[in-house]
Amino acid sequence: MTRNKVAVATTSQLAADAAAEVAELGGNAVDCGIAAAMCSINTQPGVCALAGSAFVTIWRPGADPLTIDGNVAVPGLGDTPIGTLLPEPVLIDYGGGIQTLVGASSVAVPGTLAALFLASERFGELPWKTVLAPTIRAAREGFPFPAACHYFLNYAGDLIYGRSVEGHSAIHNHGGSLREVGSTIMVPYLADSLEAIADQGQRIFYEGEIGQRIVEHIQAGGGRLSREDLASYEPELRPSLLVDIGEWTIATNPPPAIGGANLAAMLLAFGTSRFDDWDDEHLRRLVRVQHAVMAYRKERLDPEVDIAEPARRMLELASSGEILSRWASASTVHTSAIDKTNTACAITASSGYGSGEMPPGTGLWLNNCLGELELNLEGLEAGPPGRRLPSNMAPSVARSSDGVMAFGSPGADRITTAIHQFLVNFLQRGMSLDDAVAAPRLHLRVDDAHLDVAVEPGLDLHDEQHTVTRFEDINMYFGGLAVAIEQAGSQFQVAADPRREGGTYIGP
Repeated sequence: MTRNKVAVATTSQLAADAAAEVAELGGNAVDCGIAAAMCSINTQPGVCALAGSAFVTIWRPGADPLTIDGNVAVPGLGDTPIGTLLPEPVLIDYGGGIQTLVGASSVAVPGTLAALFLASERFGELPWKTVLAPTIRAAREGFPFPAACHYFLNYAGDLIYGRSVEGHSAIHNHGGSLREVGSTIMVPYLADSLEAIADQGQRIFYEGEIGQRIVEHIQAGGGRLSREDLASYEPELRPSLLVDIGEWTIATNPPPAIGGANLAAMLLAFGTSRFDDWDDEHLRRLVRVQHAVMAYRKERLDPEVDIAEPARRMLELASSGEILSRWASASTVHTSAIDKTNTACAITASSGYGSGEMPPGTGLWLNNCLGELELNLEGLEAGPPGRRLPSNMAPSVARSSDGVMAFGSPGADRITTAIHQFLVNFLQRGMSLDDAVAAPRLHLRVDDAHLDVAVEPGLDLHDEQHTVTRFEDINMYFGGLAVAIEQAGSQFQVAADPRREGGTYIGP
């Protein structure tokens, strides 16, 4: 057996250890990325869950980069009942307040498992069952309650995750209080579901017993998800969106997702000139770029079913500088992996803020992606059945003449702003990888009422045009970068964001 040296950065050390186990067995970057991603998805309660959405960007040497679209879709195919119960609105006092919808009616057709299974079949080297083994063991033996999950569930534990008896018991003590950070979490039936998925592949989820339980639970709760929705779901393989920044070519998530186009527009509009510090001039430009791209998105991208043409126009405006003059008036996990063959894999997965629904006997929390109001403006009437919903996720891979890098971030609408600022810090300011990932960030929050700039300590922003909310410390609200890079033929580096616990691995 030939071992393939692999570097992985992900959202927990448990997930990084899963990748290490698979690397020791000869797994490549895709195998290790999937192992870490599956572990993160299933051991980060409240932050992510398997019945959600995922995108996988893969760039092999000598081949064009590809992105597997496993985004959620609008339900309602076949002879499905019209939902009889409205989703429940919930206000989470997280990051300044987030309005979302939960309950069975908020659940969209999940795509995560289909995307990861396709990535494994097409680009992995090890058997699917081998790649899933560390996650199954963690689910069977129990896993430590992560601090990042605990932080979010302090806000959402009762409001959302108290809706399911089995789900509630997994993360709460007998008296009803949230379990302590580091305590052992055992989600009922999760290991059984994962073992069945390892043995039978995605089929048992989309066509078999697990899928049947999900559909029965959703329809009993007034939702529209049908057997035909699951059985007909297919991940889509698309050419990645490419943008050149200096010596690097960045491959990211293409339309119909929104995140990759937003990231590319921010990179182009900000410019590529090198600079030393985040002085007042550069901070003001950063805010203007975020404002311009988000304003364009709100007016031209969000209302469209097909965003390909307006996204192309946005990149044209960003390249010419016109976007600044004309327009500047959830939860996720990410894994990055590269190997010694220069194959790079970036995986971002999300289940929204969670519907709170867990079909009995499955151990699987379901997404609330129809209820993510900041993304899906149409709510339940999001388009014809089968249409992919909007997404901020932007798993990315970059190449230069002497290196390859995989990177991405969780964080809902903070995903693109976090990645953009990392790239500016790393590629334009020349910061070390660790410092570029940890550096303080800002994010422009746009709603109908006002514009507010959320700022971490260390950025001395003076802005008379917007209100400024200053955080006391770095915060997981601003995302959680995970970056793996290989340069000069053999120099591997990894960095995981201190805003989340993070985990890294280089070896064997």
